[in-house]
Amino acid sequence: MDVVRAQWCELDQKGTGPGARSSHAITLVGHKAYAFGGEFTPRVPVDNNLHVFDLQTQACSVPQVTGDIPPPRVGVTMASVGKTIYVFGGRDATHKELNELYSFDTLQTSGRYYLVVDSGPPHRTYHSTTSDQRRVYIFGGCVSGRLNDLWAYDVVEEKWVQCPTAGENCKGRGGPGLAIAQGKIWVVYGFAGLEVDDVHGFDPANGKWEQVETCGEKPTARSVFSTVGIGKYIIIYGGEVDPSDLGYLGAGKFTGEVWALDTEALRWQRVDDGVGSENHPGARGWCAFGSGRLNGKEGLLLYGGNSPSNERLDDIFFLSPCLDSNEKD
Repeated sequence: MDVVRAQWCELDQKGTGPGARSSHAITLVGHKAYAFGGEFTPRVPVDNNLHVFDLQTQACSVPQVTGDIPPPRVGVTMASVGKTIYVFGGRDATHKELNELYSFDTLQTSGRYYLVVDSGPPHRTYHSTTSDQRRVYIFGGCVSGRLNDLWAYDVVEEKWVQCPTAGENCKGRGGPGLAIAQGKIWVVYGFAGLEVDDVHGFDPANGKWEQVETCGEKPTARSVFSTVGIGKYIIIYGGEVDPSDLGYLGAGKFTGEVWALDTEALRWQRVDDGVGSENHPGARGWCAFGSGRLNGKEGLLLYGGNSPSNERLDDIFFLSPCLDSNEKD
C-alpha cells in the first residue's frame, strides 16, 4: 500500500516543558521521550538537563541525574537501544566539536549517566544517528570539514566498529537523513557545501555501499530535516532547502513538506499531511525528532526547531502516516 496521507497532532505539555530550542535531540523509550541539548541563542548551548516527556500523560519532567553528566552542547544526537539511551557528539560552549558517547539506563532509579570509554568516531557535530536492536549508528557531520564515515557502537560487545567508507559518490555532509529500512542503513540528502538530493544505502551483510537512483517526483535538495524509518518506508519532514548567508547564525529557507521513500520500489511520494491546517507544524528545520508510537500508531515525534523567522520553537507534534504496518495495529 502506498503512503498517501498522514495526520499531525499537536501535543500538550503539562508542567514546565524543555522550552524553545533548536539543534537538540530526542529519542524514545516506550511512551517516554528523552530530550537533551540545543540552543536558543545561536551557537550557545541552553542547558544539559535531561528532559522527559510522557506521550500518554503529556507531562514534562526533569529527573535528577548523577554520574558522567554530559556538558551542554548543540548539534548533538541521541538514540536508544532497548531501555538505554545514548548521547553522542555535538559542539560545546567554546565551539569545540566533541566525540564522547554517554549511556543512560532509563530503568535505573538512580538516574546515572555513564561515559563509554571505548574510543570511537572522531569529533563532530550536526551528524546523524539511528539504531537497531543492538547497534547505534553514527554518520557524517562537521568538524574542520564535512565527513562521510559510518560507525556502529555494539551495545552487547560494548565497542565501536568503523564500517567501510561510503566512497567519493557520497560526499561528506552535515544534517543528512539516516534511517534503517529493509536491513540497510540509508543516507538521504544533507548539506555538502550545498543542499544535495542523493540517496545511498549501506548493507551491513556484505559491507557494501550503493548509490541508488530513485523514481517518482522527489523532494527538493535539503538538510537538517526530520527522518524516521517505518517498515520499508523512510519518512522525511521539513528541513532547510536554501541556507542562510549568515550560516548557523541565521535562518535559511525552510520547507514543511512530508515525503516518503519506498525502499523496495525506490520511489518517492509526496505525503498529504494536511499542510496549512491548524495542527500542522509548518516549515522548520534543525528539529529534534524520533520514532515512536502514539495511540497504537508508529510515527514521527517532533519537538521544537528553528522557524523561517529565526525564532526557536517549543511545540511538540506527532505525525501518524498511513502505512501498511500501521493499518494492521
